[in-house]
Amino acid sequence: MYKGEHKVLIANRGEIAIRIARACLELNQSFVCVYTEADRESGHVRFALENGGEGSLFRISSYRDANEIFSVADRSGATAIHPGYGFFAEDFRFARRVVKREKPLIFIGPSWRVIQELGDKINTKRLARSLGVPTVPGSDRPIYDELEAVELADSLFAFQREQGFQAPAIMVKASAGGGGMGIEEVNDPDEFRSVYRRIRNYAKRQFNDEGVLIEQRIYGFNHLEVQVVCEKSGEKHVHFGTRNCSVQSSGNQKRIEVAPGFAPNEIHYIFDAAGVLESITEHSLSMARAVNYDNVGTWEWIVTPRGEPFLMEVNTRIQVENGVSSAISAIKGEHGVDIVREQVRLGLGEYINYSQVDVELSGVAIEYRIIAENPDNDFAPWVGRIEEFCWQEQDWLEVYTQVPTDRAYEIPTEFDPNLALAIVCGKNLEQAKKRGIDFLNGLTLQGHDRLGRKLESNISYLTDKTSGLLEF
Repeated sequence: MYKGEHKVLIANRGEIAIRIARACLELNQSFVCVYTEADRESGHVRFALENGGEGSLFRISSYRDANEIFSVADRSGATAIHPGYGFFAEDFRFARRVVKREKPLIFIGPSWRVIQELGDKINTKRLARSLGVPTVPGSDRPIYDELEAVELADSLFAFQREQGFQAPAIMVKASAGGGGMGIEEVNDPDEFRSVYRRIRNYAKRQFNDEGVLIEQRIYGFNHLEVQVVCEKSGEKHVHFGTRNCSVQSSGNQKRIEVAPGFAPNEIHYIFDAAGVLESITEHSLSMARAVNYDNVGTWEWIVTPRGEPFLMEVNTRIQVENGVSSAISAIKGEHGVDIVREQVRLGLGEYINYSQVDVELSGVAIEYRIIAENPDNDFAPWVGRIEEFCWQEQDWLEVYTQVPTDRAYEIPTEFDPNLALAIVCGKNLEQAKKRGIDFLNGLTLQGHDRLGRKLESNISYLTDKTSGLLEF
């Protein structure tokens, strides 16, 4: 039984708002959505009106205004807040305010203390090293002093030259950053000082913390993730497998995700791929246990061409690609796993009523991020009007989108031009790739900008990248 009936305020937009609202309905819980003027035609607005009525929808001026969010919570009688991903999802101050305000609410996500501890790359690296979890060579504490930073950078460059690296490089990162933001690569030691200062200033503006992390650059790696789900008590932890997110834009933003992370039964690797997947999964769970992790989270890894895994960071939120893990999962033989629904259920105080042996992983799933952008022009966003958007329904296909399919839709300029997430399933990688190509080839996506120029999208880019998925 649920610990009371709740009304969940969804402090986000678009397809994730729809998925959270749908999960609430399936769990017999009420929901409240918010929207801005720019999003008045978004699918999450229609979904709220059709499934919750006018009382389930409130207009706000900004998704980033915490005071407005709390005002809506009070006016609507909400008892819980789900931040989705982005905006306040990894803001421990917001999560702390949710539970400590005069009218406390439930925060559907990890506790603010966990977000604070793992949201800092330095803290995460220090914890990982204390548990024997492999991390990228470099600093394990914030560096604020420029001379110390230069000394460490010089030592990393020297180490790489000694190891025979043809093009030594290091990464400079804002320690409190995430999602690929606040990161620059340095190839020339003479340029290090200027990059360090730039990242330090960026970190101060964005996170009010000048801490900088300096690490060795790893070349030719694959980007893998482990999906972890934990009970609110922080005492029970299970995983829903791995993902490979190596197909990314020039700005390190993901474009295709595949679950599981490798396909050792179909692709020859020069290392023990199955062993690597098992290793990063167990390391991720060991860290979750150590901090009493208490909701959904993702451990992000890089794996070198020789099969060496290094922990990169922990995302203390639901991720865009959660659905590709759901697609290969079953609990006690029952398919239809929804990690968003699990997050809401557990966040409201329910228990994990299954063990790891009850979680079955089978098949392969591919998630395509369909975006209005030009991959040939450094993934520049396209702005305009979607006039036609449709696809052929399949039992192996799930499409999540806020874009209406029965009328035109003006892409809001305030946000990234993400149009949809398409998840394709197959019994193996080869079948999933074939179905992925069939879906992309059959997709209708048309539109024009204000000058009459045709819509630009990444469909061709996704098609081209499909053939080499999971290969090193």
